[in-house]
Amino acid sequence: MSLKRVIIPVLALLFCSYGGAQTSPLQPAGAVELPGVTGRIDHLAFEPATGRLFVAALGHDTVEIVDTAKRTHLRSLRGFHEPQGITEVPDADGIAVANGGTGTLQLIDAKSLSVRWTTEIGGDADNVRYDTQRKRVIVAAEGGLYAVDPAAGKVAARISIAGHPESFQLEAGGSRVYANLPGASKIVAGDRSSWSVDARWATGSCGSNYPMALDEDAARLFVGCRRPASVIVVDDRTGAILGTTATVGDTDDMFYDATRRRVYVIGGEGAIDVLSREGDSLRSMARIPTRAGARTGLWVAAQNRLYVAVPARNGQAAEILVFDAR
Repeated sequence: MSLKRVIIPVLALLFCSYGGAQTSPLQPAGAVELPGVTGRIDHLAFEPATGRLFVAALGHDTVEIVDTAKRTHLRSLRGFHEPQGITEVPDADGIAVANGGTGTLQLIDAKSLSVRWTTEIGGDADNVRYDTQRKRVIVAAEGGLYAVDPAAGKVAARISIAGHPESFQLEAGGSRVYANLPGASKIVAGDRSSWSVDARWATGSCGSNYPMALDEDAARLFVGCRRPASVIVVDDRTGAILGTTATVGDTDDMFYDATRRRVYVIGGEGAIDVLSREGDSLRSMARIPTRAGARTGLWVAAQNRLYVAVPARNGQAAEILVFDAR
C-alpha cells in the first residue's frame, strides 16, 4: 500500500475526530434579557400554542413572559409572592403559579393574563405539574402533594408526605408519581389513583436530592444531588440505585432528552452538564458554561431547545439563555 493511501484516511479520521470534539451537543442560540428583574429566578413553563415562555422570577415577585419565536421580552406580571413552580394548564387555558411566600396557587388566564383564582395550598408551595389524565394541577408543598381542580380552584385530593417534597415526576401512561425529599435523602413513590404513598427509598450517598427526571419507557429515574454534586440512576420499580455520575454543582433543574438519550443538568456553579445515557450508565459529553447562579431552566422537546434562567449579578442583567440540541 502506498504512503499516500495511508496518510489520507488517517488525516480524514483526525479531521473528523477534531471536528466532533468541537461540536457541542448544545449550541448557543441567543439570549433574551429580562429587564429590571432582580433576585433569584425559579422554574419555567412553555405554552406551545403561542410559543410563550413563562418565567417565575422568585426574587422579583413577578412572572416574566418571553416570546420564544422573536426572542423578545413581552411583559412582566406582578401580584405574586415568591413565585416558584409554574406550569401550563391546557385544559383550562391557563398558567398555574405556586407562591412560596404565601403558600398559594394562582391560575393566570392565558388570554387576559389576569389572575383567575387563588387558593391556599400549604407552606412553601413549590414545584407544579399538570396531570393530563386526571385534569388536576399537582403542587408540592409542606405536607405532601396537593391535587387542585383547575376549574374550581379547590384542592381535590392530597398524597400525605411528612416533610417538603421538591421536584417530582408524573407517569404519563400510568398512575405513579415520584418525589424527592431532600431533607430526608429519600425518594417517595406514590399513586394518583389511591392518593397514597407506595414506597420510600433511600438515596444512599446522594444528599440534597432536589431535581428529578424520568424515563418512563425504561422505568428509570435520574436524580440530581448537591452533596456530592452528582446524578444517580434509580430503578423506579424497586428504588435500587444503578449508577452514579459526578456533575456540576448546585443543580436545581435537570431534564431527560429521550430522542438523544441525554440528561441535561443545570448547575448554579455556572454550567450545564450534558450526560449521554448508555444503558444504566451516564457518560459526560460536555460541560457548557453559563453564569453563576443559573440553576433552573426548561427543556422543550418540541423545539429541541433548552432554556436556562440566569439571575442578575455583578452588573449583568437577568436573561434567558437559549440552546439548541444537536
